[in-house]
Amino acid sequence: MSEGLTVQGVAFTELAETFGTPLYVYDSRVLTDHFTAVRGILPEEAEVFFSLKANPNISVCAVFASAGAGAEVSSLTELHTARRAGIPPEKIIFLGPGKSSEELDACVEAGICAIVCESFGELEAIDELARRRNTTVDVALRVNPSFTVKGSKLTMGGRPRQFGLDEAQLLDHPDLAAKYPGVRLMGVHVYMGTRILSEEVVAENTARILELADRIASALGFPLEIVDIGGGLGVGYFDNERDLDLTTLDLAPLINRFRAAHTGTRVIMELGRYLTALAGTYMARVRYTKTSMGENFAVTDGGTHHHMAAVGIGSFVKRNFPTRLLNRAAPAPTERWQITGPLCTPNDLLGKNVELPALRPGDLIGILRSGAYGPTASPTLFLSHGCPAEVLVHEGVPYLVRDRDRPQDLLARQHLHPAFAPR
Repeated sequence: MSEGLTVQGVAFTELAETFGTPLYVYDSRVLTDHFTAVRGILPEEAEVFFSLKANPNISVCAVFASAGAGAEVSSLTELHTARRAGIPPEKIIFLGPGKSSEELDACVEAGICAIVCESFGELEAIDELARRRNTTVDVALRVNPSFTVKGSKLTMGGRPRQFGLDEAQLLDHPDLAAKYPGVRLMGVHVYMGTRILSEEVVAENTARILELADRIASALGFPLEIVDIGGGLGVGYFDNERDLDLTTLDLAPLINRFRAAHTGTRVIMELGRYLTALAGTYMARVRYTKTSMGENFAVTDGGTHHHMAAVGIGSFVKRNFPTRLLNRAAPAPTERWQITGPLCTPNDLLGKNVELPALRPGDLIGILRSGAYGPTASPTLFLSHGCPAEVLVHEGVPYLVRDRDRPQDLLARQHLHPAFAPR
């Protein structure tokens, strides 16, 4: 995301001086470029929805809204975020296996494109809500298919899952559309997995999902107005991984053939990680350096409470995100460093045996490709440190888009029992 030691010409040292550390820095140019690149490989009629779970910052969402993206949301706050960021309700879908009655009611009130239903119990809840409101609610079915596709780093379908309704279960209920009069079935959603780094696997996924959507809608007798083909486009974080080559990802013919047989059906690709990962850098300042039993340690003011993804969750072997010294030009890396944070746990290891130049207190360390699943997937309350600040650099100007949590912010939401109040 950066040109050397800068973001859109703004030095990381300037950002650290102005906003402090630890700090997430997002580059709006990279966000827009990735959205444009995905748009460019899809037919004009296909739609790209931003999955807010990857990065729910309202300004990041607004970048995509301004480019024409829709939104896939999975909580009441994400729904409000998408709306405030400028995404119209007809371009919002709401997913999640355990939606609350408040969330379902908010979806109906907002008039979103569709609630994506993930269980028969949820269909009943939506039907009750619709009858109570004397209305009909548009619902897409999230289908857990009987097939699996290899190549996903995190499988979301094709096995026993909390997500969606099993394909076989749905085919056993051909009367489903008529069973719930308050529900108008009108679409199919399938999400097979994430971090897919094979163009062939993405294409195979897409072809099989489109075929499945047609089969489900035909068997259950409802109009196929939307098909969400998921996404799962991967990002190369680690050694021996490569980024997808979109120029060889030939999805347009698949989608065009499908739409020729389904005139008017909206085809949606939802993406989070692919749109945001490369746009973000997590920046932490070295507080102390030390050696222990022959190993070099750089203790920073950041940590895994802000960036749990850097720990390598789901991997048996710790692998590092790309890591860089941000505050000064230096010779080629000559030493191996353990990059840690301030937490009282040996798991607080942002980088293991990272090859860097000789480090010293005050240096700025950047964990690159950190625009997705940073604070949103991290235990920010561990040791009561709270969330870091976040900055968006747009058109060469940095702007604070999230305040850093302060002790008074965290304590303000707690309530001391009166029996223990100081006298």
